[in-house]
Amino acid sequence: MPSPLTRRHLLSASVLGAVSTVALAGCGGSGTPGAQAEAGPGGASAPSGFPFRYRHAFGETVVESPAGRVAVLGVTDADPLLALGLQPLTNTGFSFYPEQGLGPWATGLLTGDLLKLTSDTQASVEQVASVRPDLVLALVSGIDQARYDQLSQVAPVLARPAGSAAYAADRTATTLAVAGALGREAEGRRLTDAADAAFTDAVAAHPEFAGRTGVVALPYEGKYGVFSPQDARGAFLRDLGFSLPPALAALDTGESFFIDVSSEQLDLLDADVLVVLTDDTTRAGVQADRVLADLPVVRRGGLVMPDLDVRGAMTYNSVLSVPYGVSRLVPELAAALA
Repeated sequence: MPSPLTRRHLLSASVLGAVSTVALAGCGGSGTPGAQAEAGPGGASAPSGFPFRYRHAFGETVVESPAGRVAVLGVTDADPLLALGLQPLTNTGFSFYPEQGLGPWATGLLTGDLLKLTSDTQASVEQVASVRPDLVLALVSGIDQARYDQLSQVAPVLARPAGSAAYAADRTATTLAVAGALGREAEGRRLTDAADAAFTDAVAAHPEFAGRTGVVALPYEGKYGVFSPQDARGAFLRDLGFSLPPALAALDTGESFFIDVSSEQLDLLDADVLVVLTDDTTRAGVQADRVLADLPVVRRGGLVMPDLDVRGAMTYNSVLSVPYGVSRLVPELAAALA
């Protein structure tokens, strides 16, 4: 049964991110989801693709013209913004990148200062307003209707897509939403295509991945949380051709992004490949776990414990982090299968 732990608890500090496949609603003449070109005020023609209309969990946001000053609340939303050539004014990000919330895949893309917010859900509206944004990104975030309403008094807000849970907007949906609001739709599609290609190229180069089972797990509170394919980390392995073992798949109700596995149930983790995400505080405990060490997958060398940056790339699962993560994780998976 899924743990009563909240999604935000597993996302915070040493615990983590999420993903599920969602679609942007609405289509304009350009063919980009959520975008529609209309006449501007007084009958003047608006820029192509504008006003940009975006339906989300809290209603609909209209961006009248290409955004230029963007405040970022969503924990991974800075990545598509940077990939599209715009600088974030603020950011939250995950705790294992405490200074700016950006992973090494974004090195060199941030050229100025940004205001680091302490929380995506409780970020000060006054702080956000202080940077004078004309757009707020809260796509991969946990804001609620009340916080959305407050932020909307500052600038148009792109929140998570309608029908998706908090922190559960996938990289394609978020990238295309950001690209639409910037008036850079074609660039957004090129970025999402390139991220998808990183996976398909890796699968083509490693036919031994086909039909194999794989598990991505995180140790916490004396047990392991297994990430489902709707989560960023579970999706990362799924997109490389791996599937959950049948016994675990049977426990995946689709209502949560992870499956709790107690120390008495560790046999559920047995797969062709077991990826355990650790950090400096948990790696030694995993290495000393005698029950885990006795699993067939571990005895035959199928355990992978990637470094913190690969873990970060899987957690962000963005158009920037995917090529970085795939290039580093795939050799480890191939070695584990060999």
